[in-house]
Amino acid sequence: MRRTDSPRPLTATRPRLLTALLAVVALTGGTAASCGDEKSDVALAPASRAAVAEVIDAPATVTARAAATVTAPADGTLASLRVQPGQRVRRGQVLAVVSSPSAQERLRQAREALRAADRAGRGVAVGHLGTRRRGTDRAADEAFDAAREAAGKIADQKVRDALLAQVTSAQRQYAAAARTADEAVRSVQRGVAGLNSAVGALSSAQRLQARQAYDLAKATVDALTLRAPIPGVVQPGGTPSGGGADLSALLGGGQLPAGLDPSALGPTRSGPPPGVDDAIPAGGRVTAGTPILTVVDTGALGLLAEVDETDVLLVRPGLTATVELDAVTGATYDATVRSVDVLPSSSARGGVSYRVRLALGAGRLGDQEAAPAPRPGMNAVVRLRVREATDAVTVPASAVFSADGRDAVWLVRDGQADRVAVTVGVQGPDLVQILDGVQAGDQVVVRGADRVTDGQEVR
Repeated sequence: MRRTDSPRPLTATRPRLLTALLAVVALTGGTAASCGDEKSDVALAPASRAAVAEVIDAPATVTARAAATVTAPADGTLASLRVQPGQRVRRGQVLAVVSSPSAQERLRQAREALRAADRAGRGVAVGHLGTRRRGTDRAADEAFDAAREAAGKIADQKVRDALLAQVTSAQRQYAAAARTADEAVRSVQRGVAGLNSAVGALSSAQRLQARQAYDLAKATVDALTLRAPIPGVVQPGGTPSGGGADLSALLGGGQLPAGLDPSALGPTRSGPPPGVDDAIPAGGRVTAGTPILTVVDTGALGLLAEVDETDVLLVRPGLTATVELDAVTGATYDATVRSVDVLPSSSARGGVSYRVRLALGAGRLGDQEAAPAPRPGMNAVVRLRVREATDAVTVPASAVFSADGRDAVWLVRDGQADRVAVTVGVQGPDLVQILDGVQAGDQVVVRGADRVTDGQEVR
C-alpha cells in the first residue's frame, strides 16, 4: 500500500502530511488571506524546483531461498539420526536412517518372484497359457499400485518424481511385453504358431514384471537412507502448518527442490504442545510420510511483499527499496525487486494485492554497524522507490486536491485565487511534482484550500 502520509489535501483521496503542513507554516510565517472582517487559516507557499521521490510502503515477510522436509518412505522406526538440530549440512549428506521390516520383506518377496520368473516357462500346456497370462497381469497391477502408493508418500520431490517416473516407465514396458505375449498366446490357440514361441513371450513378460517389481522395492529400501536434498540448516520435524507465518511466505515462492510448492509438500506437522520437543528420537516409531527433518537454505534471504493493485503497475524488477524489520529496531536493510506476480493474491486488508519478490541485502544499524541477519518468517515493511525526478517543479503535497475528477491547486495571482488544473508526476511524501499548470515561483494555497473560492482575494 502507499504511505499513509502520501500527498493529498482535505478533499483528496490520500491524507495530507502533518509534517508538510508544519514545514509550510514555517516557510510562510503564518501568511493568511482575508475573508470579510475575519481572518481565515489559509496559507501560501511558492512552487520551487527540487528533487522528489515517490515511495510505496508494503508489508512483507522474510523468506528463505528454499526448505525441504525429509519424510519416512515406509512404516518402521528411526534407526539412527546422523545430524543435530541447527547443524549445517551439504546436499546429499546422510541425515537419518529408517528401519522398515515391511519394506525389507517386500524386497525379499520381489527377489524370490524374480528368481521364480527366471526358472518358469517349462512344461506349460496350451490350455494354461491364458490362465498364466492373467496371473501375470494381476501380479503386475498389484506391484505397480503398491509402488505408486509408496512413492506418493515420499516428501522429497526429486525422489518422489523419480520413483513415479520409474513406475510409469515400467508399466509402459510391461504393457508392450504383455501385448506381445497376448498375440503369441492367441496365435497358439489358433494353431498358427508353436507353443515354444508363446511360452517364450509370456515368460519374457513375466520376467519383466518381476524385474520391475524388484527394482521398485529396492528403490524404496534405498530411500530408507534419508539424504539432504538441498544444503542448509537442519531443524526437527516438518514445515509449520497452522498459525504463524504462511508457508508460501516463508519460502518466498523460490526454487523448491524438495516438493516445496505448498501444494506438493506432503505431510507437515503443526508442532508439538508447549514444552514438548519436536524431534523424533532414535528408535521412535514412524509411518510412511512422517516428517523427520527439515533443511532450510538461508544462503540467500528474500522478501515476499504484498503490493496493492493501485500501486503494483509502478513496480518492476530492478527497483531498489529499503526495509525495516519489526525484530530489529533502528536497522535499515537494502533490497532489490526480483519479480512481480502476474496473478493476484488475497489481501489481508480485503482488497486485491500482488506478491512482489525481492532479494534482501545487508542491513545497517543507526551507528552504521552491521545489522543481524533476520530469520525466515519475520515481519517487515518494504519502502519501494518507484519513481524519482530531479530539478522538478514541485509544490507541497497539501496544495494538491481533487476537483471535477482532476488534480488541481489554488494559484494566487495578483492577490486573487484561481483554481488551476494540474498534471501530477512523481508524488513524494512531502512534495509533489507538477508537470503542467504551475511554474517555479508561483504562489499556491497550501492550507485551507476548502475555504477558498475562485476569485477570492488572498494576501
